[in-house]
Amino acid sequence: MTARIAAAPISWGVIEVPNWGVQLDRERVLSEMTGLGVSATEFGPEGFLPDAPAERARVLASAGLRAVGGFFPIVLHDAAQDPLPAIERELEAYVAAGADTLVLSAVTGRDGYDGVGELSEAEWGTLLANLDRALDAAAAVGVVATLHPHLGTVVEAPAAVERVIAGSRIGLCLDAGHFTLGGGDPLQLVADHADRIVHAHLKDVSLAVAARVRAGELSYRDGVQQGMYCALGEGDARIPEIVAALRDAGYDGWYVIEQDTVIESEADAARALENARRSIDFIRAAVSA
Repeated sequence: MTARIAAAPISWGVIEVPNWGVQLDRERVLSEMTGLGVSATEFGPEGFLPDAPAERARVLASAGLRAVGGFFPIVLHDAAQDPLPAIERELEAYVAAGADTLVLSAVTGRDGYDGVGELSEAEWGTLLANLDRALDAAAAVGVVATLHPHLGTVVEAPAAVERVIAGSRIGLCLDAGHFTLGGGDPLQLVADHADRIVHAHLKDVSLAVAARVRAGELSYRDGVQQGMYCALGEGDARIPEIVAALRDAGYDGWYVIEQDTVIESEADAARALENARRSIDFIRAAVSA
């Protein structure tokens, strides 16, 4: 089995959150990815790649990169907002580019990832139904839809993740960093639900900084800026054990180097590139161990 390793623009600071930091230009980010020997990438946030499906596919092909798919934040719990039209429009780009994985994030509707999203029973019903609708819409065009438990969204804590597993058919994107921040143990999630994990975002975590974010002492952005996410293998998230557990369970999805980064200077950009380099070297060794 050949491991599929990819990058994501957020590791270069490119993110959908307003006022996050400098957004490096597309040509630089894609060039630095391929310079590290990466051959596949997630799409990144709206505006990073062209909206037109054919043009998006052309840009990635010109850069020598395969399309993985990507992170797609959307409100899924509000009965007054049907998410399917937006999801189906996004899937057009997936089909054009040959991407195979849609990573949904069940956002609250607020900007950013601070605060907690609590749902009523009715909203939970809407969320679970929409997850299955998204799964079926993606499958109809040959794409796998998955849900990303994420800090500051309505599916963050382990109890919410378990409710999704019990109440819908959708698979999970395991994000070692966000699941840790939400109070979970990603290694235990693999042990309990390996069959539901269909995509992996790999980021390592400084638990000391993460604890301050969870306690509300730091905003999510400030935590990232203060080193909450480390190069793979240099933090506390037990990434080698997680990768080994996924490999032993027969996982055949993507391993995406996806580490939120704040860039405010050229020094930050250089640091992001070096972190990506160390992370990619680490994951190549880990998946082939």
